[in-house]
Amino acid sequence: MKKSELPTKKCPVCQLHFTWRKKWRNNWDHVIYCSERCRRHKTDIH
Repeated sequence: MKKSELPTKKCPVCQLHFTWRKKWRNNWDHVIYCSERCRRHKTDIH
């Protein structure tokens, strides 16, 4: 699969799009944040 064909999501904290990673292959449906930093700052959302 080409990199441009990988699924993407939008991080609710930083509003940036992030791409599927191999380490997320088993739980992509549950991945919400693009990074640990965004996950820690999730209370900053509105």
